[in-house]
Amino acid sequence: MSALKERITSEMKAALLSGDRFRGDVLRNLKAAILNEEVSLGKREDGLDDSEIEKVVAREVKKRVESADLYRKNDRAELAEPEEKEAEILREFLPEQLGEAEISKIVEEVIAGMDDVSIQKMGQVIGAVKSKVGNAADGALVAKIVKEKLTK
Repeated sequence: MSALKERITSEMKAALLSGDRFRGDVLRNLKAAILNEEVSLGKREDGLDDSEIEKVVAREVKKRVESADLYRKNDRAELAEPEEKEAEILREFLPEQLGEAEISKIVEEVIAGMDDVSIQKMGQVIGAVKSKVGNAADGALVAKIVKEKLTK
């Protein structure tokens, strides 16, 4: 079992034993999402490595953030708050996120290393940046910065 999966399991158990049902349920749901990913990738026996688990966690955070945004836009703060709390708990299992300035610097490096860069190659630039930063940067933020750099 990967170190990250062990950490999630132990923190889930600790939360449930201490009576923090909300946190325990969030982590239980995360474990279920990881299990689904293992099954879909055919890695049920071996399990996912930490970077693959981080991708699952990032996807789950993104779902919560998007749901909370929709609830807020529709004046449903009472529904947005639990989603935001869940996202906050899940973020604990991701590497520290890079800021805009750091991402911007990496985007500039990638663009400088490519020939004939135009807005049509935005996907290639985003892919190269994501391969460099992994799960330490939000994909939407990377795309926004790449678009700004390529349209200048």
